[in-house]
Amino acid sequence: MLLGLSFVSLATRASAQAKPTAEERETWRQRIIHTRVPKKGCFEAKYPEAAWREVACKTPSHKLYPPKRRGGIRVDNIVGGAGPDFSADLTSDFITRAEGSFDSTNNVTSECNVQCPPDAAGNAVCPTNPSCSGQPANDYSLQLNSKPFTTTACSGSNTGECLGWEQFVYDSTSGSGSIQYWLENYGTAGTQCPTPRHANCAANSSYTDGWCPFQFTSTGNVYCVVNAVGGTNVPSGTPLPFPASSLDELKLEGDAGSTSTDDQIVVTTDGTPEVSTGGNYFKDLAKTWQEVEFNVFGDASASQAVFNGGATVQVRTSVASKTSEIPSCDSEGFTGESNNLTLVELMPPVAHTGIPSLVFKESNASGSTQVGCAGSVSVGDTHITSFDGLYYDFQASGDFVLMEDADIAVHTRQASGAPTWPNAAVNKAIAVKMGNVRVNFYIEPRHLLIDGRPGDVGEGKTMVLAGNVQIARRGDTYTVSNEGGDFVQVTLNDPAAAYTKWINVSVQLGLAGRPNVRGLMGSPKGNAHELNSADGKTLKEPVAFNDLYKVYGDSWRVKDADTLFAEASTVKAGNPDKPFFVEHLDPAVAAKAKATCTAAGVKEGQRLDSCILDNAVLGHEAATKVFVKMAAPKHVIKPL
Repeated sequence: MLLGLSFVSLATRASAQAKPTAEERETWRQRIIHTRVPKKGCFEAKYPEAAWREVACKTPSHKLYPPKRRGGIRVDNIVGGAGPDFSADLTSDFITRAEGSFDSTNNVTSECNVQCPPDAAGNAVCPTNPSCSGQPANDYSLQLNSKPFTTTACSGSNTGECLGWEQFVYDSTSGSGSIQYWLENYGTAGTQCPTPRHANCAANSSYTDGWCPFQFTSTGNVYCVVNAVGGTNVPSGTPLPFPASSLDELKLEGDAGSTSTDDQIVVTTDGTPEVSTGGNYFKDLAKTWQEVEFNVFGDASASQAVFNGGATVQVRTSVASKTSEIPSCDSEGFTGESNNLTLVELMPPVAHTGIPSLVFKESNASGSTQVGCAGSVSVGDTHITSFDGLYYDFQASGDFVLMEDADIAVHTRQASGAPTWPNAAVNKAIAVKMGNVRVNFYIEPRHLLIDGRPGDVGEGKTMVLAGNVQIARRGDTYTVSNEGGDFVQVTLNDPAAAYTKWINVSVQLGLAGRPNVRGLMGSPKGNAHELNSADGKTLKEPVAFNDLYKVYGDSWRVKDADTLFAEASTVKAGNPDKPFFVEHLDPAVAAKAKATCTAAGVKEGQRLDSCILDNAVLGHEAATKVFVKMAAPKHVIKPL
């Protein structure tokens, strides 16, 4: 009997000491972090404790994490600062709390913090090729940032432009998280910040007992900044600075608070949450918060987090609201800090688990190509992937509406490959309207028109036009972008040995929720199994060849009065006589083209078929590279 009791006792003790699964720890963590702390201050909990324990707060540093400076040259290969970011956006509800985390890190071995000095206009300018030599390692911030919002805290402003901005910030060097509050454009030069004010504000510093002024330039508007009184504690045994290679062990949550409850920040390090209450300077945040940015950035003062080459990070921004609305994507950032990664993929809704989330990848691996919140391409001879992931060939000739809505429009001029390839066509010219600016790109002969006049953008240069529309050139690729995050990339392909010259075009939308987008590129709110004509007809599978061109295609032909092209067309409008796919090629030609495509790494399926067709029709292996990184389509339509 004693042996039996001892065995039961040991078994029970062993069971109690069994290591919990990741799912069990996360269930516990979610439960504890959604339990309000009993009072102001700092608290922690360790698995499997059911209540918070009060701990000493860390004192926040005086570091500033200033907001993004509007205007200046946008940079297309960094996240944040002068570049874009992906923010989670709600349209019908308000965010009560948000959490940022990293699903995975791949090939992240090092990181350093590089300063980005301001230019004469106060815009941070980061080095083109930043080096970590002599720079502090593992020095970065995680930021969960609200979108600037209307707040009663601006009641003393004299600019009429004042907005509140709240940041939940984790500092890798201290291992602590704290809240920083901003009043953007609070007053004209010389204006005092509201009370309470810190008595002796040092330049570019923030304090916990009152507001301090900040200005991008000596004549610019006054911004005001203050910190919460305390920062989160750091779990015992945590390495400092916390290594960037372990980003997936960190989670950062911000709670908006209310008129009766404090805002708060929660930092989870390797499963252990630490919480600190805030100063609740913006009691109306929970009534206005609909968009949030989360990412890894430089550590203060508009600096840049520089990762080793080949690094890839998958970011998750989760939002909680009363309706559990799934957030959409906005290609918008709010902080002045940045990192040297590029936004390369927005994950589909099936990737969302638990709290509704926005999930995306960013990378500086070789060949990384920037994407928007919703993208469509027209490449080769001519293959279109719509905004909703539908892939189809469109081989008509003439001028067509690729896409249009209230903000931008893109027209294409397609020419037949006759007489050699009479049932194929390529883009020969692209016209872009963005704001009040019109830009035309032509390949034969190669030239550029801006608002109807000849233009020139030097290699590696950026031209700023009306409404801060910008044209940047990198080699044979031109990018036309606006402040809303929309951009159109036009690549001119004219290799000397090719049979013909052609243009590839990509349209990336800065905001996914654009129900009025239409054209050959479809809509981001559309159906990847159907095509919609300009006059409202819907083509569902099976799609007849004649319907594809005479019902659908002809409906998107550009009328002369609506053209965005400054030069009249010399292309004869028409439709192909019959379908033209890889199986219609001469077997020997197809085999040679396939060898080129597979050697380049083009994968099996529709992308390989299109690569083979383009190598044959265009007559140059340059047609291959667009398919190497192209994402697999959601669905393919081939007309009967």
